[in-house]
Amino acid sequence: MNRYRTQKGVVLVICMIFLCIFSALAVSLASMSNTNVQLAENQRKANRARACAESGLAVIRFWVNHVAISGLTPAGQIFDEIENSFESDLLAEGATNITANYSYDGSAITISGVTLDSQDNRNFSATIRPHPTLPETLQADITGTYGSITKTIRVNYIFETRANSVFDYGVATKGPLSLAGNIELDGINVSVESDVYIESQSDLLALEIIGNSQIAGDVSIANSLASVFLQGGQAGIGGETGQDAIDNHVDFGAPPTEFPEPNPDFFEPYIQGIIDMNNTVFENVRIPAGTNPSFAAGATLKGITFIETPNIVNFAGHVDVIGIIVGDGDFTDDSGTSSISFGGTVSSSSVTTLPPEEPQFDGIRELTGTFLMAPGFDLSFGGNFDVVNGAIAANGITFHGNAGGEIHGSILNYGNVPMTLSGNSDLLFNRTEAGQVPAGFVPEIILQYDPPSYSEIVL
Repeated sequence: MNRYRTQKGVVLVICMIFLCIFSALAVSLASMSNTNVQLAENQRKANRARACAESGLAVIRFWVNHVAISGLTPAGQIFDEIENSFESDLLAEGATNITANYSYDGSAITISGVTLDSQDNRNFSATIRPHPTLPETLQADITGTYGSITKTIRVNYIFETRANSVFDYGVATKGPLSLAGNIELDGINVSVESDVYIESQSDLLALEIIGNSQIAGDVSIANSLASVFLQGGQAGIGGETGQDAIDNHVDFGAPPTEFPEPNPDFFEPYIQGIIDMNNTVFENVRIPAGTNPSFAAGATLKGITFIETPNIVNFAGHVDVIGIIVGDGDFTDDSGTSSISFGGTVSSSSVTTLPPEEPQFDGIRELTGTFLMAPGFDLSFGGNFDVVNGAIAANGITFHGNAGGEIHGSILNYGNVPMTLSGNSDLLFNRTEAGQVPAGFVPEIILQYDPPSYSEIVL
């Protein structure tokens, strides 16, 4: 008979072993849980710090988008001018939360501790400096802070150029505008091509339309105190007449737009000689100051015609222009001592049609977008034209008689003197290339955000 011996206490030992194992697991799980909670909390703080950096990036992008400086700024002064534009805009708009923490040492713009939420100690700081290796590029580091956690984002801004917003209008004038007779301002493609911008800061009567004259587009007037006068049953704006035209199509106190700086010197290298009035065809010529020439009918201007001030230039009859007419006056000069007048018809062809086999026009064929740029000159048209290939700019502009036709560009009156249209001067605007910088006008340098440059860095 077999006997089985029992081992007393074995179950207790086994239970103790399992109890130790489960206790160790419980401690381990508790430790892991606490670690995960801490990791989650750290991740939450890091994400909030990154969100602060993202908020700072959005703020910096908003203000940097306002920066615009002259395209003539020397390379060594560009960053100084950018800083000046940036700071001036912040001060003008009263962005005290940024300006109170703003500094510039000549090599970097520093913005420190801009508060986003004071209760949670959330803020951002930024440093903007020229990129250490990339030309025509700025580098911005934006650091977000949440408590003791920081995250830094780095992005680049690339220098770009753009045409001034004044070219968004068919007519832009610093002085008042007057239409009398049977005048029509319209767009070839859409009516907005004939939109009008008027500053009229020194004259409260900004726009006067008398007779059967019409502006098909809308009118923006910078002077909020200015007025518009319509007289005649057909005098209208935007397809409406009377008070409805003013109420629905005139914006008083419109945001001001900067007129681009004209740069006549840009065309100097293309001049090849002094004008000889014994000829009828003139190629890349200079009209010296005080010459006061009068051109007979049938004159042809090819390439660049450069007019020095003072001068009174008269085209008595038909003139054929295959190029650009340039005056070297001052765009702040409204004296009228220099003038250009077209008494007859004008035929205009683009510089792109200059003969490719003639080397004297090399380089000029690419100078598109401008027909006449004569700052400081009074300008008048008395005859009609089929097409004017490019922008027209002067100080005091008059269209009278049957002057009119299609204009591939904008008309800019730099003078505080009135721009007047009378008679049957219909102007039809074709601005399909709006946004491009016409030759000879100084573009603006702006800063373009470069999305692929976005990165998170460790400082």
